[in-house]
Amino acid sequence: MGHFSNMFNGLARSFSFKKGRNSGSLGDEGGQEAAKAMIKDAKKKDLILCTSGVLNAEGSDTFASVFSKKGEKGVNQDCCIVWEEFGCQEDMVFCGIFDGHGPWGHFVAKTVRESLPPSLLCHWQQGLAQAFLDPELDLDKKHQRFDIWKHSYLRTCAAIDHELEQHRKIDTFYSGTTALSIVKQGELVVLANVGDSRAVLATTSDDGSIVPVQLTVDFKPNLPQEAERIIQCNGRVFCLSDEPGVHRVWLPNEESPGLAMSRAFGDYCIKEFGLISVPEVTHRSITSRDQFIILATDGVWDVVTNQEAVEIVSSTPDRAKSSKRLVECAVRAWKRKRRGIAMDDISAICLFFHSSSEQDDHLVSTL
Repeated sequence: MGHFSNMFNGLARSFSFKKGRNSGSLGDEGGQEAAKAMIKDAKKKDLILCTSGVLNAEGSDTFASVFSKKGEKGVNQDCCIVWEEFGCQEDMVFCGIFDGHGPWGHFVAKTVRESLPPSLLCHWQQGLAQAFLDPELDLDKKHQRFDIWKHSYLRTCAAIDHELEQHRKIDTFYSGTTALSIVKQGELVVLANVGDSRAVLATTSDDGSIVPVQLTVDFKPNLPQEAERIIQCNGRVFCLSDEPGVHRVWLPNEESPGLAMSRAFGDYCIKEFGLISVPEVTHRSITSRDQFIILATDGVWDVVTNQEAVEIVSSTPDRAKSSKRLVECAVRAWKRKRRGIAMDDISAICLFFHSSSEQDDHLVSTL
């Protein structure tokens, strides 16, 4: 319990931004204000990145590269966030990528980007507080740490989707967003996916080559378990004649809204007919062989394979340009493979786990 006790005490100190009797709990208004204060403080210290660019906190081994490019359908509805020292924990990083759709999609995506990290911190702190009272719990064990993150994510996503429905300034009836995020806590990586963005890990094989490991499922409507749920709720799943292979979700009695994913925040016109905002929450332990994770919207994965993506990123000499190069390669692939089809917004985050020198040393040792 030693590591856990230190973690809990450190987190308690980090929430001292909000003075007063409510500062101890993140489940109440005081806790939410404390989380907002943490965001403000992190921005002052340049620990949060919400635009294309790079983030590498002083003394940190992790390095993040972010790039987003507007497609040919109007305003860019993709958005991203990287937060180093997430929750004032030196060994934690949060990354999230959001792909909006519908008339208000860009507003929904940005709203979820702004609300998900602090809400997750609130629920995580609540989980830690409850666990701290359980003498049988040992949070030095990864699976028990993961359980707290999983329950925190499930509660967070449920709360966010409820809040979106009540939002007075954003029309979320025919608009929504996907959300793919990860929390890296030491060597533990927790992933939560709502929608069809994808996370791919690049790891080193025995012969020294870079190989991909897909960490998430693309939640498309034609996946058997997704289609079964939608049909049981009286929704429909089919392709339009001019879009063979592109399965969409439709209302029972009209050809609307035609969502190309089976999970999303918002889109309340079809929430009663099988669309859900429940995330799939999984985890992975990072080893010295693992080099980086790519989080990208479907604009990348529609035209670039997992293997191509990890090769593009790993072969980019300047890590700072890795996400931009991946996006630019996807743009060229769209023009080559999908002529006549309006290009989607394309966005990517590349999160590197080791310093450049550490990665080079490991590659040499495997050869």
